[in-house]
Amino acid sequence: MFKRFRRVRINPVVRELVRETSLEMRNFIYPLFVVPGKGVKNEISSMPGVFQLSLDEILKECEILSNLGINKILLFGIPEVKDSIGSDALSDDGIIATALRAIKDKFPKFMVITDLCFCEYTDHGHCGILDHVHQTVNNDATLEISAKQALIHAKNGADMIAPSGMMDGIITTLRCALDSNGFENLPIMAYSTKFASGYYGPFRDVAESAPSFGDRSSYQMDPANRLEAINESLEDEAQGADILMVKPVLAYLDIIRDLRERTLLPICAYNVSGEYALLKGGAKLGLIDYERVLMETMISIKRAGADMIISYHAKEIAELLRKFS
Repeated sequence: MFKRFRRVRINPVVRELVRETSLEMRNFIYPLFVVPGKGVKNEISSMPGVFQLSLDEILKECEILSNLGINKILLFGIPEVKDSIGSDALSDDGIIATALRAIKDKFPKFMVITDLCFCEYTDHGHCGILDHVHQTVNNDATLEISAKQALIHAKNGADMIAPSGMMDGIITTLRCALDSNGFENLPIMAYSTKFASGYYGPFRDVAESAPSFGDRSSYQMDPANRLEAINESLEDEAQGADILMVKPVLAYLDIIRDLRERTLLPICAYNVSGEYALLKGGAKLGLIDYERVLMETMISIKRAGADMIISYHAKEIAELLRKFS
């Protein structure tokens, strides 16, 4: 006799026992933005709770993060002087190199992942050396200086490098440069599926990286292209990436799931500035139960297949996990 399926109404303890997806702080990476000066803590109006921090304030923030159980950061640098090729990013005295040494000296157990790009360092806001004929980035010339930037990061203590500029061949270029200079064990987190997205808007406020002309669509993914997105990530895997990334997250959970079913590499999801700002805006207007929606959002990213999440919400999540533990 056919037995009709019934939905069992289980008590909370059993519900917890059979829960399939969970959040742990070891899965989260918190972005930090270092700027020149001392005593600088500039809150970003479009990203409440996110700050540009001078190095002394960065070290204070790392102490707070440590107390919350967060020991993985993604470090961005915003130099005092910008030029056409992002020279500050190529100097041992540059803002990233200086910050790396200071953070690793005081917090040696922190994993410091460095953003490797030039948009924050160039006066035109694009991700490398310009091709003035075609009004875009010169891919091959940018690869050359990206290798130099990677070695600066490696020599000054980076634990992982994350090239966000999306140049063709960037993973092979960095892997060869690192390996040939004794950094064969330094992992690379590829921005392997990075879409040309409207969700990045607030980031350009905090990183001061808005392009002075045009946009970055010529070297970022078309949001409409699912198969191309998967192929781009698998190509980075073939070139030697250690971790693959999907960025942004919430409009692209299907891509995370597609990629999870095609690779054995760890997958990182970047919960970007616009996604953060939308939840903050909803909370400010009283439109959502902020804490509940935040945790539901993070669970959805993990459930889709992400192994780790870069998020500006990480400190709040740490506090909520403690609250409900």
